[in-house]
Amino acid sequence: MIAIVGPTAVGKTDLAIRLAAASQGEIVSADSRLFYRGMDIGTAKPSREELAQVPHHLIDVATPDQEWSLATYLSRAQEVIREIHQRGRLPFLVGGTGQYVQAIVEGWDLPKIKPNPDLREILDRWADEVGIDGMRARLAELDPDSAERIDGPNLRRIIRALEVILTSGRKFSDQRGKVGPSYRILSIGLIRPREELYQRIDQRIEMMLNQGLEAEVKSLLDAGYRPESSAMSAIGYKQMAAYLSGENTLEEAVSQIKSKTRKYVRQQANWFRDNDPNIIWFSASADPHDEILNEIQHFLS
Repeated sequence: MIAIVGPTAVGKTDLAIRLAAASQGEIVSADSRLFYRGMDIGTAKPSREELAQVPHHLIDVATPDQEWSLATYLSRAQEVIREIHQRGRLPFLVGGTGQYVQAIVEGWDLPKIKPNPDLREILDRWADEVGIDGMRARLAELDPDSAERIDGPNLRRIIRALEVILTSGRKFSDQRGKVGPSYRILSIGLIRPREELYQRIDQRIEMMLNQGLEAEVKSLLDAGYRPESSAMSAIGYKQMAAYLSGENTLEEAVSQIKSKTRKYVRQQANWFRDNDPNIIWFSASADPHDEILNEIQHFLS
């Protein structure tokens, strides 16, 4: 399997499609924002033209009110990868959700702790009182490693980690075993200078606004999807929903989207470290397609 990793807006999608097309490959998404139907603009989901170039998997597989846990993703992704292998093709794991990438690459064995609806309801009410920052702070007291490595504004994952800790009495991070994957993996990392990456992020957000992000969020809200749901708490959607409800101005929403995306990029670095010996890094600034393709061919030989 080939894993293409790196921060948001670095250029993973375009390059991965070209590499997969040249390698008899199929793309398995490792981006938690791409699961949800109707959330296209704010997630920078690949276009119809891009999706048509090579087979894609685990995109548009849920509605925004469905919760996709890490365990659900791990099971579905492993199943998809097996099917790709059975077809004699090469799976490309592509995305920036570090926890999902690592779960596949390292072959995580997740804690077998059944959901506790009563405790989860209590944690949900607590989250309403203290917000996601307060919940993350509490998780940091109990399990600093999990608090640091849960990337982005993902309240559901924070609540699940607290639920496991409070139910079992053990840190969530201590219960995550690693059995290893059943296939060889070549991990390719893409990087750009930080200021260049920030500029690309700002340009992407402006493009989202021009493409109709406001209308997309309004359509989701009109369809009955709650702003506090896990999917709608994604960067871009939460801020735009607050603007549509009159809680802030459009300028404030855009500013928050940009600043939170930059913060998310810094959190992604906790998963994709430039000193990781298991990742071969390439500068995305100068198109590394040919270099990476050579690396893939050598890996497969």
